[in-house]
Amino acid sequence: MGDYDKTITVTVPPERLFSYLADVQNLPAYLPRLTSVRPHGGDQVTVTAHIDPPDAPEQDVTSEAWIRVIEDGRSLEWGAPGPHDYRGRLHVVPGDGADTSKLTVELHTESAEGRQIDDGLQEALHGIRDAVESAEH
Repeated sequence: MGDYDKTITVTVPPERLFSYLADVQNLPAYLPRLTSVRPHGGDQVTVTAHIDPPDAPEQDVTSEAWIRVIEDGRSLEWGAPGPHDYRGRLHVVPGDGADTSKLTVELHTESAEGRQIDDGLQEALHGIRDAVESAEH
C-alpha cells in the first residue's frame, strides 16, 4: 500500500500544460503503454494498455476508468475500479521562471510495488514534459 508523489518542471506556461493534460485524447502520447482512450461522456473512459507482466505473457488489457478535469486549481483526478484502490491527481502550478510550470503527480494504490510505481511515475512525468514541450514548438 502506498501514497506516492513526484514533481517535474515543464518549459511551457501553466495554462498550456493544463490544457494539454485536460484533453484525455493526449494520454497515449505521454503514457507509453497506453494504446487507446475512448471517452464516454462525463468523466468515464475506456482505456487499453499494452503490458508485459513478469508472471504472464505480453498482452493488451482494456478497463474502465474515470478522469475529472478540475479547471479551478488546474488539476486532474483519475481512478480505476479494482482491488488496488488505484487513484491519483495531477496538479499544475506556475514555475520559477517565465513560461514554466511545475507538474506534480500524486498516486494512491494498495499495490505494494513501491520501486516499480516510483519508476512509472517518473516515466509518466518525463513523457508529459517531452510531449507537451514538443507540441509547443
